[in-house]
Formats: sequence, C-alpha cells, structure tokens
Amino acid sequence: MLERVMIISGESSGELYGSLLAYSLKSLHPNIRIVGVGGFRMQSAGVELISGISGAFGLTEAFQAYKKVRDTFNKVKNALVSFKPQILILIDYPDFNIRLAKKAKKLNIKILYYVSPQIWAWRSSRIKTIGRLVDKMAVILPFEEAIYKEAGIPCEFVGHPAVDEIKRLIEESGYSLDDIGSENLKKKVRLELAISDSKTIIALMPGSRPHEIKNLLPVMSDIISELSKNNHYNFIIPVAPNLDAKHLVLFDSLKKRFPDCCIISRDAIKSLITSDMAVIASGTATFQAALLGVPMVVIYKLSPLSYFLGRLLVNIEHFSLVNILLDKSINELPIMRIKELLQNEVNKDNIIAEILKISEDDKHREMIQSVLFKIRELFINKNASIRVSELIEDLYKS
Repeated sequence: MLERVMIISGESSGELYGSLLAYSLKSLHPNIRIVGVGGFRMQSAGVELISGISGAFGLTEAFQAYKKVRDTFNKVKNALVSFKPQILILIDYPDFNIRLAKKAKKLNIKILYYVSPQIWAWRSSRIKTIGRLVDKMAVILPFEEAIYKEAGIPCEFVGHPAVDEIKRLIEESGYSLDDIGSENLKKKVRLELAISDSKTIIALMPGSRPHEIKNLLPVMSDIISELSKNNHYNFIIPVAPNLDAKHLVLFDSLKKRFPDCCIISRDAIKSLITSDMAVIASGTATFQAALLGVPMVVIYKLSPLSYFLGRLLVNIEHFSLVNILLDKSINELPIMRIKELLQNEVNKDNIIAEILKISEDDKHREMIQSVLFKIRELFINKNASIRVSELIEDLYKS
C-alpha cells in the first residue's frame, strides 16, 4: 500500500502544484503520509513541512539565499533516511532537486519528476543526468514530452495544474470552464470581490519572489498614478502567498496611496477573471491569464549580473511562457505574440502604450484573445493532479 510520499517544491508556483497533488493523493489514499518542502498551501493540504520554500531566483539572488537553501537540503537529505518515502516527487527547482535525486537514488527510492526543468531553454545537457536518476517524467508543457522520449526517458504530458486550480475556483462560483470569458462569470466574481462594473479593471501582478516585487512594484505604482488621472480604470493587485511581512507592507502602502482605485486581493485567479487586461511579471501568472483569455503585457527585470549571464546561457527567442507555447506548440504561421518588456524596457510609458492599444484597438485585442484561445485548447481536457497521482500509484506498483 502507498503510505509514504515526499514532495519537494522550491517556489510559489511549484508549491501550488504540490498542494493540488497532495489533495489528489489524499483523496485516493486517505491514510497516506506526505512530507515535503513547500509553503502554507502544501501545509493546508496535509503535507508535513520539513522546510519552507526559498523564493530565490536568478544567479545573484540564489547566492543571497544560499545558506537557507543549504540548510533545507541537509534537512531533506536526513528526512530521506529517516522517513524513507516510497516515492519522491520533485517539482521543478532543478539545482536543488537533481542533487537530491542523487541521494534518493542511492537509497533505492523511486523518483517521479513533475514539472520539467527548462532544458529546452538552457543547460540541455541536464537531460542525461535526469535520465540516469529519474524513473518517470510528468511534464506540463506539450512540446516537452517528445524531448524526453527522444532521449529514451519515460515521460508523459499530463497537462498543467493551473487548469486544475482554475476549474476548482470557477466551479465553486457555480460555473464551468466553458464559461471562461463570459460576462456573467466576470460579474459574479466582481460582486464577490466588491468591484464596480463601471470601470476597466487592470490586474497588476508583480510576481511572488522578493526581488520581483522590489523591481516591478514601483513601476506598477507609476502606472496607477498615471492612469488613475482620467478615472476610467481600477486596479486589482493579487498578493502572492508565502510573502513575509516586510513585503506585505509594500502592498498596504500602495493601497493607502491610491485608496479609491487600488484593490488588494488574496486570489490571483479571481483577480484575473474579473480583469479586462493585465500587466504581469513573467511566470505562471501569464499562463493563468492565457487560460482565462485576459490580454496582457508581460514584464521582467533581473539584477544586471543575472541578466548578463542569462543572455549568455539562455537560448530562446521569447521569455514569457505564453509566447514560448506559441513558438513551440502552435504550428500556424504567421501568428502574433504577446507584448514582452525586459529590463530597461520596463517603464510606465512602454507599458501604458500597450495598455491603451489593448483598450482602444478592438482588432488588436481580438487577435490577442484568439491566440490565447489556441493555448487554452492545448490544456483544457487534461487534469494534471489526478493523472500524476495515477502515475505515482503505477510507479509504486512497478
């Protein structure tokens, strides 16, 4: 019987996927014990936390978090011996998780890697190491399956867990995935969030990592300051889980500065459902917006050193997940791409120019929504958390 599982995530999005998986596993095995690395969502799903997530990203940011990551690794390594999980589930976070997989392999623990490292973007040689260590890959992007199968590694495209979360929240509101984009659903959620229907709503999503908030929240404040002058817009800003008090204060300060047009939310999905457009830090939120058909501008800023080294190492034309999917999984050409702004391009003038184009140019907005629909069609009939639970069961029995 499957009794002991360990789930390791390293950041906010992976922690969400870990929580959804934990709920699914416990529905199949009520007495299962799950330990792992995550945040309050995994803990709420019944996972006994060995340590919290680090939130580090980028090379210089990772150096700053080194001690915390090292201490977490030692705790998890010891837990592999004391807890002896029957299956170890690794969620993304490759530098940490591949090292941990080497320890687990020596202990003859079966390993399922859920959410692939971005080997298609950089450090493709890692696939050889993964192939030696991992018993099964469960990937969340459709083009990744062929990469692993060509390397002789057992792999399945399971869908994206963000779809599971969206489906659950929409069904709780009394609707279904077929209602995405409908005015009725939008009005229902706006009512839940006490938001007026009379203005255009823009979601501002500065990310979940401390350095993202530090780099991107100030320019979002500039956007509110400029666009609130004409009184046509309201702004909703979801606060990422697992943020510490120091960063939560920044959101409270923004609310106090713009009390009449700035809404702080604890729910990213509902914030997007209620929005007419969004400005989003590159990451999982761009994919959530794509699934919900929300036109967006994607922005990102790293430290100068991280950006310089990243340009040397990363081999992709676009940096946002939404455009990467359009590049690699949609074969119709020519096809438009979502507006991306990087580093010094991230300023209020560039962002507002695209916001106004989305708002005022019907054809432009409709073209964006048409490509987002194509992305949704790749994922809509999958249920990642349930399928991964089935793969874990199969792996245990094999």
